[in-house]
Amino acid sequence: MKIAFFDSGMGGLSVLHHAMKVLPHEQFIFFADEDNVPYGTKTNEQVFDYVSQAFSFLMTQDVKAIVVACNTATSVAVQALRHQYSIPIIGMEPAAKKALDMDKNRNRVLVIATPVTVRGHKIKELIEKYDTESLVDLLALPKLVEFAEKGDFSSPAVEQYLQEQFAPYDFSKYANLVLGCTHFNYFKETLRRILPDQVRFVDGNEGTVRELIRQLDFHKGLEYLPQEVTYYYSGHKVTDPAELQRIQGFLDQLEKVYTIE
Repeated sequence: MKIAFFDSGMGGLSVLHHAMKVLPHEQFIFFADEDNVPYGTKTNEQVFDYVSQAFSFLMTQDVKAIVVACNTATSVAVQALRHQYSIPIIGMEPAAKKALDMDKNRNRVLVIATPVTVRGHKIKELIEKYDTESLVDLLALPKLVEFAEKGDFSSPAVEQYLQEQFAPYDFSKYANLVLGCTHFNYFKETLRRILPDQVRFVDGNEGTVRELIRQLDFHKGLEYLPQEVTYYYSGHKVTDPAELQRIQGFLDQLEKVYTIE
């Protein structure tokens, strides 16, 4: 049986990329809802409908777990879908708690995410629970998803957009930048170039894959097979060489930025 990774687009490849490193004997499905990306600017009702359709398809593919490698989809749909399906469903959440725990000097934390995630109840509950000193700020960066989907990670337009959005923040007061959307991992090079050295990048990929392993081990679902990935765009198997090359380009970028902190 396979492990499915689902995202609105190519951001979830960053979670799959990490899983491929730590689970070398598993077989994976990656489902990018390219027909409907981006999710972060849609209504909650639209996002829930898209995720439900994707799950209906994935449940026909002999999967033993689904990783919702999308913070927006997690905040909108995961809780309800866990009541609907019996297999493990692992969601993403912005790693605000991890960022707060990392810094003992109580510097500020900036969480960048999509508008839906920033507006959502899940992130507000997370911050209310762990941000006892009101150190966390939230910033929606919807255009960053659009740049990522185009494979544009470091152009002058990307840098100008980030500079404009970050202008109100005094980063000398910040210790951590939380990448609260899986698409944002692609931009580590550009972010590292424009932010002070003391600002560290924090994402939820490692914790999400760790939780996947914990649940699969609990359900005795770990495999020892040759690693393999099958890719789908909105339910259609990707076989076109140009599209497979595009996906490889995203994976190459993730490998390039994997160790940037």
